[in-house]
Amino acid sequence: MNKLTRNPYIADRCYEYEMSSIRGDHYRILIGTPVEEAPVNGYPVIYALDGDALFQTLAETVRLQTRKPKGLGPILVIGIGYPSKEPFDMDRRCLDFTIPAEGSVLPARPEGRPWPPHGGADQFLDFIERELKPVIAGEWSIDPDRQLIVGHSLGGLLVLHALFAKPHLFTHYAAGSPSTWWAEDKIFEEQAQFTQTWQNSASIRLQLTTGARELPHMLDGSDRMGQAMRALSDRGITTDIIRFENEDHVSVLPGMLARLPRFIWS
Repeated sequence: MNKLTRNPYIADRCYEYEMSSIRGDHYRILIGTPVEEAPVNGYPVIYALDGDALFQTLAETVRLQTRKPKGLGPILVIGIGYPSKEPFDMDRRCLDFTIPAEGSVLPARPEGRPWPPHGGADQFLDFIERELKPVIAGEWSIDPDRQLIVGHSLGGLLVLHALFAKPHLFTHYAAGSPSTWWAEDKIFEEQAQFTQTWQNSASIRLQLTTGARELPHMLDGSDRMGQAMRALSDRGITTDIIRFENEDHVSVLPGMLARLPRFIWS
């Protein structure tokens, strides 16, 4: 009788690195490398927040959609995770992905638990811009015109904040089920300020995704943001709004990630 032989599974061409920021924060950087040589302009890059939740599905999605002879061009995938290896490390993501909430009322958490430290979004974006991206560019040839960041829930909030605070940092922004409710809808204040100051200095693409079975306030917030951003279509910003039928806040993730390879090559 045949027997199963158990071996550790390591995804092909995927690697894990440890990285500490100048501020002393520790990260697990997960990298999926293409089979093909870099195009003339360099590799497009997808940076995925909550790397322990998103990276494996995204890396496999990219691997399948870039297979030749008919696949898309190669893509480098970067997952930003944490030492805990938790799919969603609430303490770390709450600090890294949220904007300051001074004077705002945050909703009650289950069992009355306090919110973890929060409001470190700008410091996290500084880490990506000044530390992580230069390391990646030092190892691979990178296409500066195809740089994508993707995040879900609080990660989606961070994606929107990155667009409004540092629109030069990426060319493609994918906000999945963004927590627009954070700090009493403060992200809409940022969007309004962005609308006033944006001068169409670059072409930017935004993709907003939700599952149709998510909570009403999640759907309403995403719809409101989508309509506000579509008003900038004549100023170099293209906004795609996608709603996945029969999907909830978690089950929507594979569909969201499946759209990214073609999104970055569009």
